[in-house]
Amino acid sequence: MRKKPRSGPDAGVVTAACAGDRQALDHLLTQCLPLVYNIVGRALNGHADVDDVVQETLLRMVRGLPKLRDPSAFRSWLVAITIRQVRDREQARATDRDRRTHLEDAETITDPALDFAGLTILRLGLTEQRREVVEATRWLDPDDQELLSLWWLEETGELERAELAGALGLSDRHASVRVQRMKKQMEVSRVVVRALVAAPRCVELDETASTWDGTPSALWRKRFARHIRGCGVCQGLDEGLLPMDRLLSGLPLVAVPAHFDVSRLLDAVPTTAPPGHGGVRRRHGNRSGRIGGKQVVGGSAAVAVAVVAALVAPRLTGGSSPTTAVASPSPTPVVSVTPSPTLSPSATPSKSPSPKAKPSPSPSKHTPAAPAHIASGAKKGVGVWSFGGVSQALAASGASWYYTWSTQHSGITTPSSGSFVPMIWGAKSVTDASLAQARSYGPYLLGFNEPDMAQQSNMTVEQALQLWPKLMAAGKILGSPAVAYGGDTAGGWLDRFMSGAETKGYRVDFITLHWYGGDFRTPQAVQQLTSYLAAVYARYHKPIWLTEYALIDFSQGTRFPSAQQQADFVTASTKALDGLSYVQRYAWFGLGADPSKPSSGLFTNGTTTTAAGRAFQSAD
Repeated sequence: MRKKPRSGPDAGVVTAACAGDRQALDHLLTQCLPLVYNIVGRALNGHADVDDVVQETLLRMVRGLPKLRDPSAFRSWLVAITIRQVRDREQARATDRDRRTHLEDAETITDPALDFAGLTILRLGLTEQRREVVEATRWLDPDDQELLSLWWLEETGELERAELAGALGLSDRHASVRVQRMKKQMEVSRVVVRALVAAPRCVELDETASTWDGTPSALWRKRFARHIRGCGVCQGLDEGLLPMDRLLSGLPLVAVPAHFDVSRLLDAVPTTAPPGHGGVRRRHGNRSGRIGGKQVVGGSAAVAVAVVAALVAPRLTGGSSPTTAVASPSPTPVVSVTPSPTLSPSATPSKSPSPKAKPSPSPSKHTPAAPAHIASGAKKGVGVWSFGGVSQALAASGASWYYTWSTQHSGITTPSSGSFVPMIWGAKSVTDASLAQARSYGPYLLGFNEPDMAQQSNMTVEQALQLWPKLMAAGKILGSPAVAYGGDTAGGWLDRFMSGAETKGYRVDFITLHWYGGDFRTPQAVQQLTSYLAAVYARYHKPIWLTEYALIDFSQGTRFPSAQQQADFVTASTKALDGLSYVQRYAWFGLGADPSKPSSGLFTNGTTTTAAGRAFQSAD
């Protein structure tokens, strides 16, 4: 049953805010933040531009308040501003694509780290049909995603139909027609989701998908749906689908990030106001919409986590203090299992520094000083093993995701702005307990670790293929085995695995790679890394996760660059990787560093960074 629609803010608060009352404006912004995040997050499907659009919407709201004639219409007015900003963003991106046609391919690949659906699955631990509904949202076209953002809020009681229709510039009747059409597309998308994760998957469907790059889109929804309608194997997949309306009931609510500072947003608003209205006071002099070169709202990864709330809106607590924090959801339960011997610390880092490595840099190169801003790029991740202060270091690193070469992260606390990705390390890790544990996180699963190395999982291609259906059955977005080298080599380990998977109709959703550079000159190292990634992408045409990389020369023992060379490479390589659309995530090797030995690590304890660590913190 649909919940009773929520009323707008108190008209007195709106009136006071219109007159320039700072406290009333703080209160109003705090109340409307969740609604704006919900609409923008769903409409943009968690794209990196969410933070910019939210920021611009709120700034326009503040600047436009003195002209608002009817305070009781505040919510409808705000929703209309939000949708207008979403549309302006889409129009600007379309214009930009027209100007840069040589980047057309890059524009079509979405980073799953910025994907609202994946973050929703991760944070809410949905039941199977709810999971399918959330995944299905990826397959809608932009207009339907915009409409879904509003309809979902209507179903959860956050909007009224008149507000939905008004935001779209439609009559109530026309809006109802649009909603019904969108819901039909969602039902088709749910069936497509089921078909693509079926194990074993329909052979003819695999043939249809042979040229698909793995990115959900309205075009591929239509192609897959056309096959499903005429396929005897795929027919019947819609049996037992519950209405989306019923699946909304009882979903938990997610808060706007606690670090969001409303006062910083107000600092970006000019003090001047139209005659007859009070001005908004600024505390720190002239500021633009960006503070210190960064968005007022915060890093894109933090905002992307916040827009998980677009599934079901955080409750707007009427009359609450602007500083009142909304509780975050409980973390996803972890299945407690005894780790396999292959998941011991000795099996975690795939490249352990040699005891014969050069002496460590002097202690002066390891300082607790942190950069003025810790960036949290949505692709940016790190490999993590246990050490003193590991959780504190992880939170301070700015990594938006991490992994531990395992299906668990015992003793490591996942920061509120980050996520954990499980891995099935090797053959002995393919157990019911480990797979069950992997299912408790989501939506991604990493495959075997360096099967082409005797010191690592050490698997033949045939053995890996034999076990692969068990990984597919976990129902996750599944990464290939991560080879240590030769991912672009015809006839190499990865090439034979991918050929075997294609022959058997097995699903591999993205390519996982490792890379270590022995040339410590920054431009050359970055060029070698990006050339390797480009060659792998050209061979398989699948998104890439670079889950281990650093400058370490293994050609003759283990040799490290200087601290400054490693830091320079961090800065240049992260910038280059962020610019490659087919690189969906990357993870530096690794978080921990021994202060007495040279390494590529970022933190020697919970607060002390290396030069590479400070560069990593600053990397967008």
